[in-house]
Amino acid sequence: MLRRACALLVALFAAIALDACQGATLAESDRLPQWTPTLHPPSAAPPPVVPAPPALVPPPPPLMPEVPAVPVAPVTVEPATPTTGPIGAPAAPLAAGESVKVAVLLPLSGQGAALGKALLNAAQLALFDVNDEHLALLPRDTDGTPEGAAQAARDVIGQGARLILGPFFAAEVSAVAPIARAAGINVVAFSTDERVAGQGVFLMGFLPRTQVLRVVSYAHDQGLNRFAAIVPESPYGDAIGAALRDAVTQTAGEVDDIESYDPAAGGAAAVVRQLGHYDSRHAALAAQRKALEKKGDEVSKQALRRLDAQEGAGSLGFDAIMLPEGGERLLALAPLLPYYDIDPARVRLLGTGLWDDPRLGKEPSLLGGWYAAPDPGTRADFEARYAKLFGAGNPARIATLGYDATALAAALERAPNGPDFSVPALTNRDGFNGLDGIFRFRADGSNERGLAVLEVQRDAPKVVSPAPTSFVSQ
Repeated sequence: MLRRACALLVALFAAIALDACQGATLAESDRLPQWTPTLHPPSAAPPPVVPAPPALVPPPPPLMPEVPAVPVAPVTVEPATPTTGPIGAPAAPLAAGESVKVAVLLPLSGQGAALGKALLNAAQLALFDVNDEHLALLPRDTDGTPEGAAQAARDVIGQGARLILGPFFAAEVSAVAPIARAAGINVVAFSTDERVAGQGVFLMGFLPRTQVLRVVSYAHDQGLNRFAAIVPESPYGDAIGAALRDAVTQTAGEVDDIESYDPAAGGAAAVVRQLGHYDSRHAALAAQRKALEKKGDEVSKQALRRLDAQEGAGSLGFDAIMLPEGGERLLALAPLLPYYDIDPARVRLLGTGLWDDPRLGKEPSLLGGWYAAPDPGTRADFEARYAKLFGAGNPARIATLGYDATALAAALERAPNGPDFSVPALTNRDGFNGLDGIFRFRADGSNERGLAVLEVQRDAPKVVSPAPTSFVSQ
């Protein structure tokens, strides 16, 4: 039997200490006020006397809208069993009044500032929801640059941080990793670039490999075994292509073709045309029509009438196509498929978590497409309370990572034998349960997530394959 820890997120009456983003300790009057969250019903708003401190965490601008929220039960986080390790080794139990400092390195200015602020807001919200008077966050601005991230890491290590949450960009993570490693501190970063994982760096982000494997496995279970893809010319596109090949190999399928294009150059139409063998299939159809017209008998005339509904002859060679784009790019790319005779009624469209966008239901060619992502219902309560507390609309989709990372830190800080941020504790095989479902870290620094498969429908996506609730069989 696998261990399942009790839920951490309960009402609290303790003051929450936060360091200022620039490094100065907040005065008592400037700290976040005490708050007892009303979790039943989940949609209830927090008391109006608890605003977020605007000087510390200004609300982010409106971002991509989310799927309409559905009330759910509060999230739980499962602490790992404490064990020793060479990095982030567990400490003795805390004395009364003693605090454990956890750094949060994010781009609060410069590149990615809106996302950084949303992640920090979510981290603060997690602190409201955990009953832990010993945990203190050290937020620092990385400026969205490797240099800024490195300086922030040195600062928080000098302030006594025991764990680093963040940073966000892969280049920032690369700059922070050796500094943290030298200090014996583990890093839980928000990047999705697996090239920066390992040696004390664990990735919290939604990894392309996990999403692709989940949706391809589901497609295989539905009888689809021949795959193609159109990917952007970028490291992300390369990662998707590699993940597709690996996933298809695991399911004993075949990859017919993977085409790449430069989104900035507007080359998608030519790539779709090539992938669909549009010219050769149209030429073959024209030849068939010409031959039937030449015969002129009744059977040939009937065959001609059947060909009237076709735009090309022959099969495509694949029965599912991966489109790992999102937002405006996806909405521009998808209609090109039926235009070049790749019929979504015959070829299933597949996507990643970038499809987690309610606008997609308005694009006819995307209806019926499948993608892997966390169940949108599990983050509904978070979104509602975030909007009330910070005076903003739905947060950036990845804001939940800031919440779950902070709740994870609180779980490990409360280990029975003292705070334990070690590698064995972080890689607990039972994993953790957060706003985005179950997840666990692998020894190589990547992660595994229990994702649902959703189908694009006109009004809202529908879960066609629920997310797993444990790693028991894995």
